[in-house]
Amino acid sequence: MPYPSKTDRQTILFAAVKELVHGGIRDLSLRNIAASLDLAPNAIYRYFPDRRALEATLANEAARQLELALRKAAQGCEPVTAIREMSSAYIKFARDNPHLYEAMMSLHAPGPDATSHQSLWTFTVEQVQRIAGADRAAQASVALWAFLHGAATLEAAQVLGEIKPASGLEFGFEAWLMAVSTRRKPIVALRIKPTKKRANKKASARERSVRSGK
Repeated sequence: MPYPSKTDRQTILFAAVKELVHGGIRDLSLRNIAASLDLAPNAIYRYFPDRRALEATLANEAARQLELALRKAAQGCEPVTAIREMSSAYIKFARDNPHLYEAMMSLHAPGPDATSHQSLWTFTVEQVQRIAGADRAAQASVALWAFLHGAATLEAAQVLGEIKPASGLEFGFEAWLMAVSTRRKPIVALRIKPTKKRANKKASARERSVRSGK
C-alpha cells in the first residue's frame, strides 16, 4: 500500500495523542493509530521505528504542552506569584491530561528531537532563580518539581481526604517558599544512611579484612 500524502510525523503524533487520551500509555497501539489514519501499520514505522520511539516523542510533546501552560501562567507575574501560578498550572495540567502526563513521566528511550524536556527544565530553573538565586536554583527546582509531581500523583490516586487534607499541599508549597527565600549556604547533597543489611555486609567485610591481616 502506498503512503498517502496526508501521512507525516506530525499527523501520526496528533493521532497518537488522541489514542493516548482514550487508553493511556500502556494500551497505546500502533495498529489502532494506523487504523485511525486509514493507513497500513507499516506506514507508522516509516516515521517511528518502534513503540519506544513513539512513546519518547509523546513524552516530548507532553513536556512541550506543559511548558506552554507554565509560561502562560507565569507571564507578567512577579517572582513569587509566578511560581505560585506555575505550580497551580502544573497540577491542573496533570489533572486535565492524566495520560499525557503519565507518558511524560514514563521511562522511555530519548528520541532524536527530545528537546522539550530540557526546555521545560531550563524555563523552570530560570523562574526559580528569581527567588532562590543562581547558586541554589537547580536544587530548588528539583525540590519544587518533586513536590508538585508527588502532589499530582496523590491527587490522581485520590489519596487525599478529610484525614489527609488537600490543604496540606499549600502548606508544602509555603514550606518550599520559605526555604528558598532564606539566603543560606549552598545546599549539600543529602547523605542517605545505608540499610541495616548493607551496613552488616560492610561490617562483615571489615572483620574478614582484619582476620586476614589486610
